[in-house]
Amino acid sequence: MSMLTPSGMGGKYRVTGNQYPRMRRPRRRGRVLAAMIAAVVVLGLFGWGALQLFHVFSGGDKGDTKANAAPQNSPSCKATAAPTPTGKPAPLPLPGGVTMNVFNATAKGGLAKSTADELAKRGFKVAKFGNAPDPYDKKVAQSALILAGPAGEAAAREAGTQVAGSTVKIDPKRTGKTVDLMIGTGFVTLSNPADAAKARIAAANPAPPKPVCAS
Repeated sequence: MSMLTPSGMGGKYRVTGNQYPRMRRPRRRGRVLAAMIAAVVVLGLFGWGALQLFHVFSGGDKGDTKANAAPQNSPSCKATAAPTPTGKPAPLPLPGGVTMNVFNATAKGGLAKSTADELAKRGFKVAKFGNAPDPYDKKVAQSALILAGPAGEAAAREAGTQVAGSTVKIDPKRTGKTVDLMIGTGFVTLSNPADAAKARIAAANPAPPKPVCAS
């Protein structure tokens, strides 16, 4: 037995040599590693929070807000669905309920009388015909210009079905339901009855108005 062996210890507990063995507690590496990971997570959270506070107080969200917000003055247009044709005549007066004056605004002679005669055959009431007054004489470029007051608007639209490419003009100062049909330089002939009937159906289902966009 060595001098370094404590009393009562022998066998496998025999200590040999000239020094006592150092008795150390086993290291708890798992706890140390967990503490290090927790410290890293806490520091990361603190850093992220500080970054968010800096972003808010420095006005960093202004650019994103402007990018995501819709422009204040952008047009807001909503398309209108086209009406479904019904195949029914337009709610216009019959030719017998339309009284009109036929005027020739072209340089071609006799056009007012021949047109008035044909319209009379189709049932329209022709009050008079002749050359167009000075404000319109040789100044109507389209096939026909149809003038009427507010009370004669429906009659004017009915007269317009007889001349393809005609334009209806409503004069708010005009009274009565009588219609003036000014034959223009673009006039060739009256629409045939079949085309006039199609024009009445189209007038029953007018194209939807164009959407108005707010600027």
